[in-house]
Amino acid sequence: MTMIQCISPIDGSVYAEREAVSAAAASAAVTRARAAQKDWAKRPLEERVSLVQAGIRALNAMSDEVVEELAWMMGRPVRYGGEFGGVNERADYMASIAAEGLAPIALEDSGSFRRYIVREPHGVVFVIAPWNYPYMTAINTIVPALIAGNAVIIKHASQTLLVGERIVTAFVSAGIPEYLFQNLFLDHATTSELIAAKSFDFINFTGSVEGGRQMERAAAGTFTPLGLELGGKDPGYVMEDADLDAAVATLMDGAMYNAGQCCCGIERIYVTASLYDAFVEKAAAFASAYTLGNPLDEATTLGPMANRRFAAVVRKQVEEAVAAGATPLVDPKLFPEDDGGTYLAPQVLVNVDHSMSVMREESFGPVVGIMKVSSDEEALSLMNDSPYGLTASLWTADPERAAALGARIETGTVFMNRADYLDPALCWTGCKNTGRGGSLSIIGYHNLTRPKSYHLKKVTQ
Repeated sequence: MTMIQCISPIDGSVYAEREAVSAAAASAAVTRARAAQKDWAKRPLEERVSLVQAGIRALNAMSDEVVEELAWMMGRPVRYGGEFGGVNERADYMASIAAEGLAPIALEDSGSFRRYIVREPHGVVFVIAPWNYPYMTAINTIVPALIAGNAVIIKHASQTLLVGERIVTAFVSAGIPEYLFQNLFLDHATTSELIAAKSFDFINFTGSVEGGRQMERAAAGTFTPLGLELGGKDPGYVMEDADLDAAVATLMDGAMYNAGQCCCGIERIYVTASLYDAFVEKAAAFASAYTLGNPLDEATTLGPMANRRFAAVVRKQVEEAVAAGATPLVDPKLFPEDDGGTYLAPQVLVNVDHSMSVMREESFGPVVGIMKVSSDEEALSLMNDSPYGLTASLWTADPERAAALGARIETGTVFMNRADYLDPALCWTGCKNTGRGGSLSIIGYHNLTRPKSYHLKKVTQ
């Protein structure tokens, strides 16, 4: 018997544990889901939308319990609540565009031919969700997948072990058929075995680059389509005509919120020479003003990282950078709560360059490096000097300049005067090692269905 445990970052205790299901039991669950999907897909779209919306309402009713659970499982301070703002915004939008996103494409209806393309559900969609935003990232796929007529199997990260269980409980209580939407506690070996056996018709994975490679290896030869969102090293670029205070507030919040544990968090900032000194001074003051502590305390603004090993990566990057000449601007004495474990003080680094891992490898923690640049061309070169491509944040008063730069940035989303936000009307996608595919927007519906063409020649009398 294999037990999957969630070790709380608050105190290192075992907060939750569940028994991993066997390969045979998991396969049987998928078989039940596949049978349930046939009937679900026959239901009118309006009925599917209504039941999914009811599931979201039922999930919202659990908010008090969810907020505290998230603090215990992955360390987000309770003062920030759960993820229901993003969950509701994304679910509402995807419900609102369902008819448009799933509508047939009519090409001809003449006396001779009727030609059109329809969207058909894949069948059974497997969602492997991460711990950093465990509700929002899962909802990105769950809601449109169910609305499109698919069955959904969800497997959540061990760090947020209870999330999939909660979502399924809420949706089933609201009327979603229990076999149609199931949560499975799976170890890595069983997960790979199921994928290799072509148990699923579409797989959406959010996690590390190495995790994405494991998905591709497991799926090799099965031709199962994969959606992979594998993180980033997102840059911000502050130009001479930027609103300095707004840039500092947004970029630094994007770097530090959720203890920096965000795929589209800001991890490196490039500032034009004329604003560099002022930006750096304000950025250091911003980071120094956090209150590091127990996330169950309402006064805490920066909680622990989700796991000791995640914090160890950030500490190593900072130590290596400082040893190579970087200058840390945040005084560690301001954060006596930093215990060398999950509780990690924020840090701002200057005198950094791209030879340092903190400027090239994903940190996923409360640290950001800031570099001075002399031109758009230099900033562009540095922004593209990365194996990742998720988002880029440009700060200027000139939309044309931002658009022209954006066209040359190797990224999935270009922001101007904004950062660290997911607009459900836009496709959430990436390039390079960030992965492939896209969720949300109309494109999200297209990725969760397959096209089927009809070419009907009419008989003339």
